[in-house]
Order: sequence, then C-alpha cells, then structure tokens
Amino acid sequence: MQLQPQQDIFRKRLPFVIIALTVATAALLGRLATLQYQSPEVLNYLERVRNSNYNDTLQLAASRGRIYDRDLEPLAVNTLDYEIGISPNLVAEPRETATTLASILELNELEAFEMVSSNQPWVSLAKPVSAEVAQQIGQADLGGVTIDPIPRRQYPQGTLAAQIIGFVGEDLQGYYGVEGFYQDQLAGLVRDRQVSNIPFDVPQDFGGDRGKDIVLTIDRDIQFLVESELQHAVTESGASEGTIIIMDPRNGDILAMASYPTFDPNFYYDVVDPTLLRNPAIGEQYEPGSVMKVLTVAAAIEDGAITPGWTYNDQGILEMGGITIQNWDRNAHGLVDTTQLLVESLNVGAATVATELGPTNFYSMMSSFGIGRATGIDLQGEQAGMMFVPGDPDWSESQLGTNSFGQGVATTPLQMLTAVSALANGGLMMQPHVVHQIIDGTEIYTSQPSALGRPISAETAGILTEMMVSVVNDGVDEAGIAGYTIAGKTGTAQIPTPLGYENDSSIVTFIGFLPADDPVAVVLVKLDRPREYWGSLVAAPVFRRLAERLVIMLEIPPDDIRHALAAEGGAVGHINR
Repeated sequence: MQLQPQQDIFRKRLPFVIIALTVATAALLGRLATLQYQSPEVLNYLERVRNSNYNDTLQLAASRGRIYDRDLEPLAVNTLDYEIGISPNLVAEPRETATTLASILELNELEAFEMVSSNQPWVSLAKPVSAEVAQQIGQADLGGVTIDPIPRRQYPQGTLAAQIIGFVGEDLQGYYGVEGFYQDQLAGLVRDRQVSNIPFDVPQDFGGDRGKDIVLTIDRDIQFLVESELQHAVTESGASEGTIIIMDPRNGDILAMASYPTFDPNFYYDVVDPTLLRNPAIGEQYEPGSVMKVLTVAAAIEDGAITPGWTYNDQGILEMGGITIQNWDRNAHGLVDTTQLLVESLNVGAATVATELGPTNFYSMMSSFGIGRATGIDLQGEQAGMMFVPGDPDWSESQLGTNSFGQGVATTPLQMLTAVSALANGGLMMQPHVVHQIIDGTEIYTSQPSALGRPISAETAGILTEMMVSVVNDGVDEAGIAGYTIAGKTGTAQIPTPLGYENDSSIVTFIGFLPADDPVAVVLVKLDRPREYWGSLVAAPVFRRLAERLVIMLEIPPDDIRHALAAEGGAVGHINR
C-alpha cells in the first residue's frame, strides 16, 4: 500500500536526474573537446607524463674539440670511461652474476648480490671504470648488464700549460683558461635522445655535433723550457711562487706562460687549494716596482715634458704630497740625466719626471699603456689591475710620485708585459692572445693580430729601447748574453698588506726583449719573496738563462750575423709556426 507514493516520488524526480546526468555528460564531452585544442606547452607536458613510464630523455654531449700547441702537438684530447649498471629483472642467475661482477669490479660480493637482486628497474654498479674493466665485463656476457660510455677530458702533457688550458669538470663544462673561455666553441651542440625503459626496445643513437678544435700560439718546447726554468728559479731563490711569460711583441702571440705552483688538470679534483686552479699570470695583481719607470719616462718624452737629454739634481729625497720619497740606496746622485735615472733606477728621478708631466697627463698616458685595464686576452679569469686617478676618493697627490716608480698601483704580470711590449714594437701595443686557429671541420679560422693602441711614437719607442739597452749593459749585466743586444729593466717591489708593507720581503721582476733593435720575444720573469731582495740579483739571471736557450729555439742569429744577413737582403727574426 506504501509503494505507490514511492513510485510517484521516483517518477517526479527522474526528469531532474536525467537532466543532471545530461548536463554532466555534456560538460565532460566539452572538457574532452577542449583537451584536443590545448596549448603546445600543455600537450608537451601530457606527452611527457604519458611517456614517463617507458621513455627517458637524455642529453648527449658532443665530442669536445681538441686543443693543440702551435705545432699541432695535442694538449687536450677526449677519452672514455664507462659506467657499469644492471637491470635486475633481466638477470637469470643472480648469485653467479653477482660473484662475477664482484670479482671484476672489486666489489663486496654481498653488496653486489643485493644490487643484482634489487627491485629497482636499473642499478648503477660502478663508475667510472676503465676501458679494460669494461671490456672484461663485456666478455663475461652477463645478462642484464649495461656498459655506458662516459666522456672524459684527458691532458696528455700532464701539468704542462695547465693554467693556460684549464680543465673540464664532471659536468662537461670548461673551467679557467682556454677550456673556460672557449667553452661554447669546444663543447659543440648537445642533442636530446629518447631512451626506452622497455628492455627489448632498440635504442636510437643520436650524437651531438662535434666541437671545434683549437690551435694555440703556445710552443710546447718553449713552454716546457719556461716551466722547468721557473721551477728551478723558485727552488734556487727560495721564492714562494713565480711567473714567466714570453710574447711576440709584433703580433701578441703568447709563446709560453707559466706560474708556479701549478696543478695537473687530469686530477683537478685532488687540488685542495682552489687558488691553484687560477692563472696568476693574468689573475694575480701586484705592485710592479721599478719596471714602471720605463713607462713614466716614455710618457714624459712622448708628451714633451722632458727630452732624452733632460737632467735634474738628485738630492736623494723628494717631499711630495706629505710623504718623503727616497732612492732605493738612500743616496743622493747629484746631476742625473734620463738614461742614468733608469740605469740607477732612481725613485726620486721617476717622481720628478712625473711632476714635470703633471697628474692629468701622467694618468692619461698610463691609461694609454693599459694600466688599470684588462688586456682582453682570450683566457678566463683575467683581472684588470688597479690605478687610482685624480678625483677618486682614495687618490692623493703623493700617489703621483709613488705610482711613477710602481708603488701604490696594481697590475697583472701580463698587463705589465703588454705595456712594455709597446716599447719593443715601435710604440704599437698589440693585443695578447693564446689562440692561433679555430678548426671547424674543413673550415679554418686564423686569428689576426690586433692592436690595443699606440701609446707612444716609434721615435719615442726607439729612444726608450736605447735607454733600456744601457740599463742592461751598464747596470744589470746579469741579464746580458754574449753576441746579443738586450733591452730590459728590473723591478723590486714591496708587498703591501692591510697594515703596511711586509718587512724584508719583495717581489722581483725583470722584463727584457731581444734582439733589442728587432725584437721577436719579450720576456717577463717575476718571483715572489725570494731570499735575495733585489731583482737584479734574482730575476735578471733567470732571464739570461732563458734568453740563452730562446735564441737557439727561435733561431735568432747573433747580432753580427743577423746584421750581415740583413745587409744582404736576408730575412731574419722569423718564428716558424
């Protein structure tokens, strides 16, 4: 008797239920329709979700470009290590497989068994392993085992030119030196590869586009000579560190660049002190000392503030900006001409010249020589140096005097060498560089010499060259070699600290070029904290030993033979590539 009211209620509600279901169905159909026209980003996301169960996307690095010296001797090449993995669900005999793998990979057998028996789809057993170990695994013919190559950078020359080359990390990114600066060119293009998680899918092999090869201006034999001589000089002098650079002043080619201590880029990860990875030749700032005097004199002669025959009365001291400037020997030298100022390396003379030049012109000329500005060399990690100028909060009038002889101003070794190279190259200052060619398949791109500017005229450069020859002949005979005319200048600088200068410590430098009348090489030798205080006693003899070998390696005849050849129309001073 009560069923009739319930049926009536059901019949009354049924249309509403039908309408609700119809609306819900229409909404679902509408939503499905809109999914067909989603944005590409949404569709890509959905595709990745769909494929995540059976596809992985791997990025395949291209084969990295090789690095060579100027004679195509390999300095950085590619090799392979391997990663050994296993898909446990494909292993038929877990115990026997674990025993074999443990023996070859030198694993604990119990741990190997646990990995082989894992419920994971894939387990990494060991990486990196050598090609020999990978070959043993392959010959064992174990089911479920994978052998995947891992690209690795190798440096066949070991520590040679390490600070120039840099290194490649586990992330295949180049760091420091050429590896860092030319990362994009060396690395090539990276390709994506879809790798199936289904065991029996055939993998598709898509490699990246190979990186470009790079040929350096570095001469491997000269680089080895420089590194050997530097290590000998550090040991002999008791210095804490040092740098030697050799450059062709005519085109800016760096023939060798070395600093000590150094590192082996094959084992960069073993380096405890990360500062060893940088290149002090371009990244370490120091007060250059008396080498700066040749730039001060060159600037004043070029400006017309003094003449080559200019003289002054040296009284041994000079009050300037509230400080007292003294000569290195604390003596007065009386009537002194410009050449003697450099031969005797007189601080009072350099400060007097800077006064004649005036602060505006002095700092303008120093800027023209590149002081306080990076050279732009194609190496990662270069510093710009530091030079305060009038108008800076930290500049004072006294700095005009101290800067004139290389105190209170910071340069890098390369920056100082580049400035002096203008004197060797007729006043034209060339851009230093370490890359000679970039090879892209059959295309070869050769670097062209580039000038940073002409701070002085050829006439002024010739005058300063003659003065620097007198410095060697009359003041620093430790740098001279028989049969060759050498131009050079020493530097002995104090070492600044937050509390003043270190006691009884110095940084000694010698910069010289040869042959003086037609230079093909300009050389910087810098040693930090040697036992002997003066550059003439420490750095100059190192230059001489290098120069004696360089004239043979660069095939530079003695002056008399060279002049005789030139008189007959012969070509001399050529460096073979």
